[in-house]
Amino acid sequence: MTNKLAIISNESIFHNNGIFFCDNIDFKSIPDGLSNGFDVSVISRKSKKKGFHQINLKKIKPASNIFTYLFNIFRTFENQKKNYLLISITPYTFFAYLILFIFRRKIFVYLRSNGYEEYGAILGFFGKCIYHIMYTVVTFKSEIITCQKNLVKKKSELVFPSELDDNWIKNTVKPKLNKPKLLYVGRARVEKGIFSLINIFDEIKKDFELSILGKNDRFNKKTNSKISFLNYETDVLNLIKIYDNHNISILPSITEAHPKVVDESLARERPVIIFEELNKKIQDRNGIFVSKRDAESLCQTVDFIMNNYSNIQESIKKNKLPTKKEFISRLTKILV
Repeated sequence: MTNKLAIISNESIFHNNGIFFCDNIDFKSIPDGLSNGFDVSVISRKSKKKGFHQINLKKIKPASNIFTYLFNIFRTFENQKKNYLLISITPYTFFAYLILFIFRRKIFVYLRSNGYEEYGAILGFFGKCIYHIMYTVVTFKSEIITCQKNLVKKKSELVFPSELDDNWIKNTVKPKLNKPKLLYVGRARVEKGIFSLINIFDEIKKDFELSILGKNDRFNKKTNSKISFLNYETDVLNLIKIYDNHNISILPSITEAHPKVVDESLARERPVIIFEELNKKIQDRNGIFVSKRDAESLCQTVDFIMNNYSNIQESIKKNKLPTKKEFISRLTKILV
């Protein structure tokens, strides 16, 4: 008999004629991957905009408000043996936890990033206080899954999120090194540091290029002739080509736990630049370089990479990168 699993998330999902879409690749990969070992259902928020990624499931209940969201959780209680996976701690999943706790359900909580830092970046000290209350309650009687041990203060299971398959690792392409071509892959969020990176590029006088790949409706696209904006790509092979067309990836985030873009870039043998806030927070990898968050330091880091590119690529080849198959297999064993 197939184990039943309900995934509860703050993710917003678009629904049209029985087909579901989301923006976050994580929320496609996890339900799709776990469906091979579980009878998976999903409870989420409803989006009015079609996301980039189609989720290959039918048992999805997007809710238009918190009351519908919580009602959908009540509707899952007909099966006493169903397990529950909460993805991240947010106000929505906080109230979901309270209901599941009251009805004594088996709860797993998957923490993908440092909520203290994320809420602090958006709301300051008050945001950290809010998150602390939610974190303390939600982790009280839950089994914790995390992608970085320092995200939790109690016993937890460690996983390594990844989207890497054979397509990422085979047929690597030599980069053009005529000038630095930097690539940012991610969302337009304050905590992602992309707005500060754009400001830094306004100060750079050297012949650098920056491509921003993602949902770009929040950017001023006339800001700098050195910056180009690429539409988000869902096809893996096309995404790989975009990495291959650049020679350095940059992750300007203020907070991250296990960013997949780092491993994607390293899989294509492209070095990665991060800023000081992420130093010691990303698992050890060859090919990652730390810069201060200013134009002078970034230029120095880029110059070093370009002048030592061949040696850096040789060191990158020594990395043992996690794969999507390994991630889903590990997650399945924890949730059974």
